[in-house]
Amino acid sequence: MNRYPIWKYAIIVVALLVSAIYALPNLFGESPAVQVSAGRSTVRIDTSTVTRVEQTLAAQGIQPSLVQLDAGSVKVRFDDTDTQIKARDALEKAFNPDPADAGHVVALNLLPRTPTWLASLGASPMYLGLDLRGGVHFMLQVDMAAALQRRTDVLTADLRTLLREKSVRHGGISRNGQSIELRAGDAQTQAAALELIRTQFPDLQVAETPDFRLVATMVPEAARRVQEQALKQNITTLHNRINELGVAEPVIQQQGIDRIVVQLPGVQDTAKAKDILGRTATLELRLVDESTDGLAAERGAGPVPFGSERYPERNGRAVIVKRDVLLTGENLTDAQAGFDSQTQESAVHLTLDAKGSRVFRDITRENVGKRMAIILFEKGRGEVVTAPVIRGEIGGGRVQISGAMTSVEASDTALLLRAGSLAAPMEIIEERTIGPSLGAENIAKGFNSVTWGFVAIVVFMCVYYAMFGAFSSLALGFNLLLLVSLLSMLQATLTLPGIAAMALALGMAIDSNVLINERVREELRRGASPQVAINTGYDHAWGTILDSNVTSLIAGVALLIFGSGPVRGFAVVHCLGIVTSMFSSVFFSRGVVNFWYGRRKKLKTVSIGTIWRADGQIPAVKGD
Repeated sequence: MNRYPIWKYAIIVVALLVSAIYALPNLFGESPAVQVSAGRSTVRIDTSTVTRVEQTLAAQGIQPSLVQLDAGSVKVRFDDTDTQIKARDALEKAFNPDPADAGHVVALNLLPRTPTWLASLGASPMYLGLDLRGGVHFMLQVDMAAALQRRTDVLTADLRTLLREKSVRHGGISRNGQSIELRAGDAQTQAAALELIRTQFPDLQVAETPDFRLVATMVPEAARRVQEQALKQNITTLHNRINELGVAEPVIQQQGIDRIVVQLPGVQDTAKAKDILGRTATLELRLVDESTDGLAAERGAGPVPFGSERYPERNGRAVIVKRDVLLTGENLTDAQAGFDSQTQESAVHLTLDAKGSRVFRDITRENVGKRMAIILFEKGRGEVVTAPVIRGEIGGGRVQISGAMTSVEASDTALLLRAGSLAAPMEIIEERTIGPSLGAENIAKGFNSVTWGFVAIVVFMCVYYAMFGAFSSLALGFNLLLLVSLLSMLQATLTLPGIAAMALALGMAIDSNVLINERVREELRRGASPQVAINTGYDHAWGTILDSNVTSLIAGVALLIFGSGPVRGFAVVHCLGIVTSMFSSVFFSRGVVNFWYGRRKKLKTVSIGTIWRADGQIPAVKGD
């Protein structure tokens, strides 16, 4: 009657072992570290970087506990934070002597002390939120001038196309800063162009000059709108990028008219986060200037022609490209890392939207035999990824970027482009590690509340329900172990509200065991045999336990869907706690009871405390 088959005990043992393994990393803590990674896609991180790090630290008399090359970055562990900060300063000075042209990212980090054998099983400690362990705080400055300049580039290209369609001949059109200059040549052309701009471009205000030139600039309202849209798009893009990084409960909000605050709670790989957030990763397609002056400038034999710009290739060679932007990353719908089907080199495969596909088809059709440069902008610096010759019209909206890049660089580039292009470049102007906002004392009180609450419940259950109270306490301990292991496996971020939810989960879990124990007592009070009372008590209590937990789960799911920040942190632990409590309170505790009492054929009494009759005077059965 009260015996589990072997497979049920096997489930309990496996769940117990897995929970213990994945909860164990939380006991080892973290060690301070410094992480050195590439600040640009052209920078290589390899064993020579490790050697350089070791030599730099040795020259400063700094002794690290471990230096390792891991996932394209060098991670250096230390025993204390003072040594960590000294090492960061030394490495920053050695790797980035010119702060304006930083090729490496040197950032403070916290690395788990998880033993190798646990890490090989994929076991990692759960993250702690800003209110418990802190996190990383970034202040980003949006380059509004670049946003206005980019919008001016688009308006310049649109105006040039419209003038050609309307057969309005002119002496040239170009962008000068944030203004558009059009050389008309005569009064009639000037009047025709002026009328066209006023009717078709309401965002532009035009000034006439005596030498038959028109100078158009954006009206203040349009400029303000461009800046607002740039800020909103950048915030959206940052959300997408952080989602790609898998950061839990990030805080991304506007501060002022041109700044964005980013807080990443519980982030360990701060160098990767800093790299991803700081890179602009915008894409532009431009034609290469193949004029005589352009080719001479490319060889270094002359100045860059008017209307063109110089950008380096990855091999260091200069390429002179025209200033007119043909296509931007705004027309991208997807970007995936892959390989060139012919050379088998790493490549990034792009998919364009309908407008981008049409523009790209027209560009390739009208410029057969000419070179087109694909420029990737990172941190405000442009780099020509490739500049192939257009062999013919390319339709279908699929473009491939290939060049001297590794598979990791191709994957990072695809991630940035896929997450969305930034409307304007951004620069990290402030970075700091946030300490626990509630203080170490309050954090200790939060954890102590769970610990002492657990101890108080165990004492009460053992005194009031005797052996069945001990079984319930074992189930409660297993529930806590299972909850911590699930949070660790999911790499969830535990906040102070999450600790409150954990304490609540313990109370709800023991409530189920109290209900079971009282059901068993009720059957014994009616005169049922101990074996029948145990079986009937668990069967009758299950329906009530299920109903109460399902209603609580519905409330938790609602908090998870509609809540944000601390509310979601509470809801995650609350929902997981309900699931684990149902497993531990019913399945696990029944297994322990069956193991202890089920093998006894002639069971006369059970240890479940004192059971009183309805008159409340005469004890009917006492626990043995």
